[in-house]
Amino acid sequence: MPQPPSLPQQHPERAVLHNEVHARPPESLTAPLALTHFVMWTDAAEREASRAHLAALLRDQHQPLPDAQCIHLRVDLGAYRLRWELHTEFVTWTFTSVLPAAEYGAREPDAAIQAVPKDWLAQLPGRALSALHLWVLPASSVPEGAQLMRSALREDNLVASTVADGYGELYTDFCIHADGYSRMVLLTGSLTPRRLGRLVLRLLEIETYRMAAMLGLPAARAAGRELALAEGELAALAEAIRSASRNDEPELLDRLTRLAGKVESQYAATHSRFSASRAYFELLDKRIQDIAESRLAGMQTVREFMDRRLSPARATCEWAARRQDALSQRVSRISNLLRTRVEIEQQQSAQALLATMNQRQGLQLKLQSTVEGLSVAAITYYIVGLVSYLARGAQGLGWPLAPETTAALAIPVVAGSVWWSLRRLHHRMFGASRH
Repeated sequence: MPQPPSLPQQHPERAVLHNEVHARPPESLTAPLALTHFVMWTDAAEREASRAHLAALLRDQHQPLPDAQCIHLRVDLGAYRLRWELHTEFVTWTFTSVLPAAEYGAREPDAAIQAVPKDWLAQLPGRALSALHLWVLPASSVPEGAQLMRSALREDNLVASTVADGYGELYTDFCIHADGYSRMVLLTGSLTPRRLGRLVLRLLEIETYRMAAMLGLPAARAAGRELALAEGELAALAEAIRSASRNDEPELLDRLTRLAGKVESQYAATHSRFSASRAYFELLDKRIQDIAESRLAGMQTVREFMDRRLSPARATCEWAARRQDALSQRVSRISNLLRTRVEIEQQQSAQALLATMNQRQGLQLKLQSTVEGLSVAAITYYIVGLVSYLARGAQGLGWPLAPETTAALAIPVVAGSVWWSLRRLHHRMFGASRH
């Protein structure tokens, strides 16, 4: 049998990128089930501690330990199944157990964490952002469904809809109950195990992304107070710049620089949180769309509840982000305005300085001309003296003119030659500098 041709050199990330589409797949589920879902908000150290905490549980259960690169794990621990996922900002723990028929009816069913070691559970790394009990029950085996809803959920806040194109019914109240957990009840019809697993995963993600998206709200409220103060200070600076004198500009520039640093510092501290909240809100919208819900008579749907209750928080986060951008741009414009004003004044000062320098240069040229005249007279005087001495010595050799006469005749010639030489030297020096 011929050997297949070998592949060319592979990209080092090919396997990782290829397998990303298969990451965190839903499980095949069959009702009745109880699930407990935790979202633990963590920093980098706590995310690594979560992997070690998972390893401690698996070690006690004589299960294989996760490797250092593991970000997702599903394991059957007998009394319950555990699903662990490591995300960018949080870690999720989902415990699933099978409910015997006697465990549900008119009363609230048992939670999935009944068999989980309590000491180990209490030490989950991070801070619990969400804790949810979800019960998945067959609709045909709950004859007293209304009583179950009243015992497990708060009727005044009840949200309900059909999901999965009418093959299931979802009931929740989006409330934190006395035990610290929120609750959902899913009554299933003839859903296949894989489709039920996808539906349950989407419901858990709705609760996860809802809470993660809301983390931007406290930051938006805090930013709103700081932005109001910064906007007031910027308005005062703009008014001061309009009527400021040249002597006031250094102080105004210092105040504006400090304000710009304050605004940019707050922007850097909150921009990532607002961006993350926007992404979580988009994921939340997508997950709500994925459950394919429709209205139950007289009840508000999950979509309607989220639109009504989360829209103000969502708008507040978006408004804070836009307000930060607008304030940063306004500070930049005011800074450019003040900088332009300072540059214009500097140019005017430079022009005045150049005019003064030109005036001084003119005076220097006049003084130089005067000095040159004196120099011509002085040089002529010394050269004519030398000529007089030469004439006296030359009389003994037959020079016909007296020394005084010779000196008098030499004065115009010497003065003209000296003047012409200085002018030529001046022309060479200043002509070369102009070129």
